[in-house]
Amino acid sequence: MQYRRLGSTGTKVSQLCFGTWRFGKRSDGVVETDRGEAHDLLDAYANAGGNFIDTANVYGDPNGTGEEYVGDWLAGRDRDEFVLASKVYFGFDPENPNGSGLSRTHIRRQIEGTLDRLGTDYLDVYYVHRFDEETPVEETLSTLSGLVEDGRVNYLGASSMAAWQLTKMLWKSEVHDLERFEVTQPLFHAAYRDTEEYLDVAADQDLAVCPYSPLAGGFLTGKYERAEDGSAVGPEGSRADLVDSFQEYYVDERSWRVLDEIRSVADELDATPPQVALRWLVERPDYACIPIVGARTVDQLEDNLGAVTISLSDDQRGRITDAREAEPDVE
Repeated sequence: MQYRRLGSTGTKVSQLCFGTWRFGKRSDGVVETDRGEAHDLLDAYANAGGNFIDTANVYGDPNGTGEEYVGDWLAGRDRDEFVLASKVYFGFDPENPNGSGLSRTHIRRQIEGTLDRLGTDYLDVYYVHRFDEETPVEETLSTLSGLVEDGRVNYLGASSMAAWQLTKMLWKSEVHDLERFEVTQPLFHAAYRDTEEYLDVAADQDLAVCPYSPLAGGFLTGKYERAEDGSAVGPEGSRADLVDSFQEYYVDERSWRVLDEIRSVADELDATPPQVALRWLVERPDYACIPIVGARTVDQLEDNLGAVTISLSDDQRGRITDAREAEPDVE
């Protein structure tokens, strides 16, 4: 495993982050990743040298289950060897009118619960999961800065939000001399273009970028084949088979062009498509990019981790980028 600085901070993290959003998650009444499976995945990640673990207070069913799984696992290890990230925003207490958002009340309540479930007295990164239009930015940032000052949080992060919202919060931090975001977590993968302005802000401000869904919900793993109508056909039980919005969200002409190039490069390197797709992100030139992988099985995770052992040539990287940036064919 290789390590890199987390944006402009002095903390070093593994080139791939491990995401735990499936821990304790129920789909049609079935737990996608149970406690034992979660611990097997974390063991495999740590044994490979991974040290950056991403979770959230609302992961799992009920809320907090994902953090509990991670906390149980950490209890048998040296906490200080790992960089832990969690998040706050979404509703945790459905019946509580103050049970969501980025108010001082909600943030202070949630950080205590998160630390308790993780069995630690500090987080390395605390993300705002979304932008809160109902709470003054100064209230949110001053509360988060207090968590840094009292040692419960080391760095602040911003997950999904518009580029102008990220810019506004960074500006408010500077104007009011408050802690600023050092890490961002947008949706981003080799076939996705809707985060360009957001990524420009990250590059300008020297923020780390930790993309979620770096394999386009599994589309860029190469397990899907193209049907005559351009849709993706995958194995039974795959996301395309189970999730109605998959085709609309991940599959279009650009996606197929990018996947074709990723497959071609994978053949040239004797690698797999997931490894190439992840490596294209790791090698982003303008900012530290640390993709969040969320494998379901140890075999999938070990395949993903192979991305740290390969390198793309300028030509290979450029071909994938060109496929991504090419305009759609006009008939």
